[in-house]
Amino acid sequence: MANQETGVYRFGIQRKMVAEMTSQSWKNIPHVSYIFEPDVTDFLVQYKAFDEAIKRDQGAHVTLNTVIIKAICEGLKAAPALNAHVRFEPKLVRGKVTTFNNIDISMPWILPDGNMMTITMKDMGNRSLKNITEYMADTARKIKNTNLNEVMYDVSMNDTLEALTQGKVVSVAQRLIGSKTQKRHRVEPLKGEAKKAYDAIPESDKLMKEDLKQGTITISNVGAITREHAGALAMLMIIPPQVCAIGVGALQKKPVVRTNAAGEDYVAIASTIPMCICFDHRVLDFGNVKPFLDEVQRVFDDPSGILKY
Repeated sequence: MANQETGVYRFGIQRKMVAEMTSQSWKNIPHVSYIFEPDVTDFLVQYKAFDEAIKRDQGAHVTLNTVIIKAICEGLKAAPALNAHVRFEPKLVRGKVTTFNNIDISMPWILPDGNMMTITMKDMGNRSLKNITEYMADTARKIKNTNLNEVMYDVSMNDTLEALTQGKVVSVAQRLIGSKTQKRHRVEPLKGEAKKAYDAIPESDKLMKEDLKQGTITISNVGAITREHAGALAMLMIIPPQVCAIGVGALQKKPVVRTNAAGEDYVAIASTIPMCICFDHRVLDFGNVKPFLDEVQRVFDDPSGILKY
């Protein structure tokens, strides 16, 4: 008996853009992956006390995710080579790396309809915990008013124009043929009354193409949707022209070996946060990554510098 198909769906604009970007990433970037599991046992005690004080004094709540982002930003300040873009010409074997002062994080968000959109959270390294909390809440508010296809269509058109200015005529022509030929594969923006209604939403109340513009590094909080599972990311896609991506897993408890005051080893239960750091080996070596690991662990060992509202 022949196997029966249970369904067929064609790529929408979001899936097309992801497919193109991931294809470029895996084809062109030599990924190196390292799993980092900082011990955050004592840090959690201090974080919970800090959050309770904020709730009591200001009626606010600072999520663990917010504090982890702040800690990662401190690590990136200590390892600025990770917060960069690369341009590499393989035929001429020459490249150029551009590092950035601001840490603009490309961060995947799950939308109300189950789709995913990568939104750029700007200048996260210079924001306080209060400001990060407010920024994240405002982004969530804007997402509810955003038409995914419409904003990604604007991004696609902008990318096409940039590709033309870079002389990538053939790739642009192929993209246009793929998007405009064959009705079942065609990508269309809003039209008529639907377009008018969407355009009437103030720009301050919805995401714009600038919010999806390429960040300087990607941080993916997989732990937010995998809290009930024990596991860690072992590989993460680097989005070109970025040179690094960081995947944060769910908080986990693990047995660890510690040493007491008498120099004796013993086994204890520790809380850890698994992180996957992927970097572009054309640009970075592990020596560039080590300052990030050292600083993040230092921050978790002594979070007093970041636990400020």
